[in-house]
Amino acid sequence: MATNVQLLKDALRKEGLLYTPQRQIIWDEICKTDDHRDAEEIYFKIKQGGHKVSRATVYRTIDVLVKNNLVRKLELGDGRNRYENKLDSSHHDHIVCIQCGRIDEFMDENIEKLQDEIAKKYQFKIVRHIHQLFGLCRDCN
Repeated sequence: MATNVQLLKDALRKEGLLYTPQRQIIWDEICKTDDHRDAEEIYFKIKQGGHKVSRATVYRTIDVLVKNNLVRKLELGDGRNRYENKLDSSHHDHIVCIQCGRIDEFMDENIEKLQDEIAKKYQFKIVRHIHQLFGLCRDCN
């Protein structure tokens, strides 16, 4: 299996972009955690680490990573896209608190089975899906 560095290099090459230490820092920061962070949070975390990376490079690199299926983009309806590393990440869905923004991951075999049954009933082949539940977490409820 390719290393994280090689995955980044391959994605950049595919998009006609050069591999740089700044882009590696961005990729490393995303891979560091399972958190669901927006581009600004990623940018500020890199800056806090003492690295000099432009905001534009962070956004462009994230776009390349999403396009090349290395990072998942979550659109939660609040105008802020969140991102999560897809490497070594099994399939999961999200439950989102609309008050505090807490995001929990879950996987439910019953939901997966029901989706398959619905697809079969309507003669669909599921290629991908996004399942997000919105409500109030136990602390905000």
